Amino acid sequence: MIRVLLPYHLRTLARVEGEVLLEVKSPATLNAVLDALETCYPVLRGTIRDQTTWRRRPFVRFFACKEDLSHHPPNAALPDTIALGEEPFLIIGAMAGG
Repeated sequence: MIRVLLPYHLRTLARVEGEVLLEVKSPATLNAVLDALETCYPVLRGTIRDQTTWRRRPFVRFFACKEDLSHHPPNAALPDTIALGEEPFLIIGAMAGG
């Protein structure tokens, strides 16, 4: 099971509290996690990635094991500690403004 932490506004939209646990088939990739998340919580479709281009939304970032994975290829394997559920996969709403 992969542990996913969502930002507050997406947790509210999906009506979940705390971490989300997802069953993801091997190999665990960013796309596989997002596919599983959108399958379990259809209300999140289009909020994290564009449903036409499949690209990450501009103010959404992905982190795993203290590393920014936002610009990694979507089919690259996630770290083993994420795939094994030892560490959470973080989806963060980026901050902007002045």
